[in-house]
Amino acid sequence: MSTDSQQNTHHSPVLEFKSSTFSVPVLVLANNDLIAIEQQLQEKIHQAPEFFKNSPLVFDLQELNNLNLDTNINKLVNIIRKLDLLPIGIRGGSAQQNQQALKLGIPSHSGHINHNPATSPEKQKPQTPEPEIAPEPQFVTVNSTLITHPVRSGQRIYASGDLIILAQVSAGAEILAEGNIHVYGSLRGRALAGVQGDTEARIFCSDLQAELISIAGNYKISEDLNGAAPNQPVQIYLQDHTLIIKDI
Repeated sequence: MSTDSQQNTHHSPVLEFKSSTFSVPVLVLANNDLIAIEQQLQEKIHQAPEFFKNSPLVFDLQELNNLNLDTNINKLVNIIRKLDLLPIGIRGGSAQQNQQALKLGIPSHSGHINHNPATSPEKQKPQTPEPEIAPEPQFVTVNSTLITHPVRSGQRIYASGDLIILAQVSAGAEILAEGNIHVYGSLRGRALAGVQGDTEARIFCSDLQAELISIAGNYKISEDLNGAAPNQPVQIYLQDHTLIIKDI
């Protein structure tokens, strides 16, 4: 290679950083019983093994720390990894817990935690509620993503607003949206709406044959959808932490 070619290669950018959004499951712990945690994790994974296999995971310790329940970070991470989950972050941890996680190659994510028992919700003094003032009407614009071609196995599509698909979603494909999902063909893959916690999000489809459906982290797998008649348009919404499937 000539000297000029080498110089051009050195000056050409070979990488760049881009901001992006990914949907990652968050494991919220309410008890520090490691045996019970491992058992219930196994049960969850057994319900949808392909969905959880080698899945990235953020574990949240805020509730445990609010209850002053100590947690062995090393043992917890070992359990998570043993079950073929990949911990990529800790949230709601103390400074010491964050440091322990960092030694294991797990960075901390933003999340406020209250370490002072005196200021916990159950010990706060009741406050006199201030009179509510009706807010001025606001107009919210929701961006929609339109897909006109079939979503094939292995493809993954993420929408920051509503996601509208005018074709089928094949088995092995995954579609995610922060808002609603509309599928005007057969839905055979995985559909996750309200992935940022929007419990009002819904899924609409013309033919429900999905491997998994989820709204705001509440999900059902294919075995739970036997009651849903195929080839009929349905809507799926969340009610009392339960997914409701209703004919349109």
